[in-house]
Amino acid sequence: MRHATAATETMENNSFTVTDLYKICTHCERLSKKDLGVSIPRPLGNGPSRFIPEKEILQVSKVDPRVQSIFEDAFAALGRLDNISLVMGFHPQYLESFLRTQHYLLQMDGPLSLHYRHYIGIMAAARHQCSYLVNLHVNDFLQVGGDPKWLNGLDGAPQKLQALGELNKILAHRPWLLTKAHIEHLLKAEEHSWSLAELIHAVVLLTHYHSLASFTFGCGITPEIHSDGGHTFRPVSLSQYCVCDIANGNGHGNDLEERRGSHQVSGEVEVLIERMKQLQECRDEEEASQEEMATRFEREKTESMLVATAEDEECVQSRDVSRHFEDPSYGYKDFSRRGEHVPTFRVQDYSWEDHGYSLVNRLYPDVGQLLDEKFQMAYNLTYNTMAMHKDVDTSMLRRAIWNYIHCMFGIRYDDYDYGEINQLLDRSFKVYIKTMVCSPEKTTKRMYESFWRQFQHSEKVHVNLLLMEARMQAELLYALRAITCYMT
Repeated sequence: MRHATAATETMENNSFTVTDLYKICTHCERLSKKDLGVSIPRPLGNGPSRFIPEKEILQVSKVDPRVQSIFEDAFAALGRLDNISLVMGFHPQYLESFLRTQHYLLQMDGPLSLHYRHYIGIMAAARHQCSYLVNLHVNDFLQVGGDPKWLNGLDGAPQKLQALGELNKILAHRPWLLTKAHIEHLLKAEEHSWSLAELIHAVVLLTHYHSLASFTFGCGITPEIHSDGGHTFRPVSLSQYCVCDIANGNGHGNDLEERRGSHQVSGEVEVLIERMKQLQECRDEEEASQEEMATRFEREKTESMLVATAEDEECVQSRDVSRHFEDPSYGYKDFSRRGEHVPTFRVQDYSWEDHGYSLVNRLYPDVGQLLDEKFQMAYNLTYNTMAMHKDVDTSMLRRAIWNYIHCMFGIRYDDYDYGEINQLLDRSFKVYIKTMVCSPEKTTKRMYESFWRQFQHSEKVHVNLLLMEARMQAELLYALRAITCYMT
C-alpha cells in the first residue's frame, strides 16, 4: 500500500483540479503530471458489493479454478462479467445453473423476440427501482435493435407490452391477487393479444427479474465502473490514503469490517445448532396433528404481517426508473390487513413439481427443466458448515427459510410444522427476509450486518440465493395456477 503525500503544486486538466487539498501517492502524481487531457473515471463503489469486502469476493476465483472457468465462459458469451456473477461466484454450482438459465431465457430460441425480452426485464426491474438491472438491459435492448423511443416510458412501447404492466405490477407486489381474468385480458386482446407460449415466456422473465432485483439489493450490488452511476471523474481523499488505494479496497473502509468480529454476539451459532437438535428430537418423539399444523401456519402467517419492512435513511437512492412502469404508488401489502381475506394457497392442490413444471415445459420447452434444476440447486446447496462449525446438517434451517418466504405469500405445505420457524429465525433475520423479498429497494447494509453476525459472507450470499429462488417460485405458482385455471 502506498501512503499519500500532499501534492506540492496545482495541476489542471479538462476534468478536475488537483490541489494540495487532495492527497495522492507519488505514482498517481507522476501520472497526473503527464496531463494527457483524458478524463479518467474512478469507481464510485468499493468493489462489486457495498456489503462484502472486495478482496473476499475476488479471492474466490483465485483459489477455485472452476469459478475462473465459469467467469471466462460468461465473459465469452456476454462480452462482460457483471458484479452479480462475481458475488454469486461464492457458490459456483449455483452460478453455473443460474447463468445457463438466464442465457436460455434471453438469447436462445423462444416465443418472444430478443428486444421484447430485454424490455420485459427493464419493466420487471423497474418495479423495484433497481436501476442497476434497468441500465444493464437498456444497453442490451439497444444492442439487439430495440427502438430507443420505447425507453422514454412505457406509454411509448407497443400496446402489447403496455398491457403486460398490470401483470407485472401484481406479480411483483401482491401475486395472491392474480386471477384467470388477468390472463384472459392478455390472451384475448384482439390485435394486441399474447399467445400462451409468449405469456409463459413473459411470466418467467418477470419473475426472474423481480427476484433478481431482490438479490441485487440484498447483496448490495454496485454498478460496474463503466455503467451509469458506477464512476466519477472527481478525485477523492480519505485520511492518508490515495484514491488508488480506495479504488482497490485498501482504504480505511475495510477497517470496520476487520473489527466486526469484536462486536459479534457470542454463541449465536451454537444456540442455533442446539435448537435444530432439539427440534429434531421433538420430531422423533411426537408429531403434531393436521389441525395443529394448520393452526401453526395461520399463526405464522399472521405474525409475518407484523414484521415491518425497513424504513431507513441509509437506503441507497436509485435513479428514477418509474417511466418504465405504471402506478408507482402500488406496492407490497400484507394479506389480511384491514379485514381482507385471501385463501391459503395449498401446495398439495397446486405445486411446482406436479403442475407448474409440466405447464412451463409444455409451452416453453426445456425451461421448466432449467428452472427446476435452479430451484433444487439453491434449496439443496450445502457445505455442511455453519460459520466455524463443520459436519452440520443444515437442511432444517434451509427448509425453514424457504417455507417462511412462501408463508409470507400465503403458500402452505401441509407436511411442515411452522412452529419451527420461530425457533430458527430471529426477528432481525425476519426483518431482513421480508424487506429483501417484499420491498428489496429498502434493504440496507445495517440490516445485512444485523443478522447471523458470526456467519461468513458466503453463507449470507447463500441465504440470498434461497430468498431469491423461493420468491421466484412463489410468484410463478400464482401465475401458473391462474393460467391453468384459464386453460381449464
